[in-house]
Amino acid sequence: MISLALMAETDSTRDAANSFADVWNNIVVFFTSNVWNILTFFVALIFGFILIKTILLILRKIFVRSKMEPIARSFLLNIIKYVLYLLLVIALLAMIGVNVTGIITAISAAILAVGMALQNNISNLAGGMIIVSMHMIRQGDYISVGDNSGVVSNINFLFTTINTSDNKRVMIPNSTLINSPLTNYGSNGTRRVEFTFSVAYESDVEAVKNIIQSVMRSNDKVLLSPKEPFCRLKTLGASSIDFFATCWCATSDYWDVYYYVTEHVFNEFKRAGVAIPYDQAEIRIRTDEVHLPVIEEPLPIRAEEQPQDEQTDEHKPPLIKKLQEIKEILDEDD
Repeated sequence: MISLALMAETDSTRDAANSFADVWNNIVVFFTSNVWNILTFFVALIFGFILIKTILLILRKIFVRSKMEPIARSFLLNIIKYVLYLLLVIALLAMIGVNVTGIITAISAAILAVGMALQNNISNLAGGMIIVSMHMIRQGDYISVGDNSGVVSNINFLFTTINTSDNKRVMIPNSTLINSPLTNYGSNGTRRVEFTFSVAYESDVEAVKNIIQSVMRSNDKVLLSPKEPFCRLKTLGASSIDFFATCWCATSDYWDVYYYVTEHVFNEFKRAGVAIPYDQAEIRIRTDEVHLPVIEEPLPIRAEEQPQDEQTDEHKPPLIKKLQEIKEILDEDD
């Protein structure tokens, strides 16, 4: 029995050694018979890497000269790099005899499935490319979208981040920026500041206009060209007359000018004795006696709410009326 076991173990060891030898021989035969194909493969691999690096370097210089936004430049270079490496892998597989048709089909199906699963992100991605390429907004611009407004702090291809005036960070999907009305307060170098001042009816119109214009001109941040400060009487209100005033300033000075003019106009109104009225209402006190016409008849009572014995014939059910008639006939016969 022991000899049989030793013989079986020896046979299995011999079979394993023969299998390993066969595999090694196949490897040796493959490399010796395909030496030029293998050499061509590695040469193509090295040449492909060098070509991709060269193409990316040339494209990077072209993008820098075109003054493209850094985020757009980085994104496009990454996309081009991945596409080039994918093409290199497919070409190398085709060189060693692999059927690449199935691989291309599988990659196409995978791209389609990922696109359907991430269609919202793809929409944001397309919106980000539009925002960056068209320079709709830049970092530092003060924008307003829907109920959100603030300073743009970061722009990427999925979201745009703004910091609100109370230091909250809001991330807005780029598709929302593309599909919603967007107000960019910082896109131009200058802005117009608008004011409305209400004074009493007995005020001197020319004096009020001079006060407002003098205050606006007194601030060095108010621009005198291309348009000078403007003020005219606009509305005759119920309790006041309203003056509309405008001036121009640098976009960064907007709020400084607004608060300066508002505060100093109020102080100058007090200095000149110009009254700022409160809402007025006319009150009349009636001394005569008021007589209101009243219909004396009470409201009618619904038939079902009347006591049974008080119901009139017209409100009684037909069956009850018929029984009463029969009872009256019997009473007369008696």
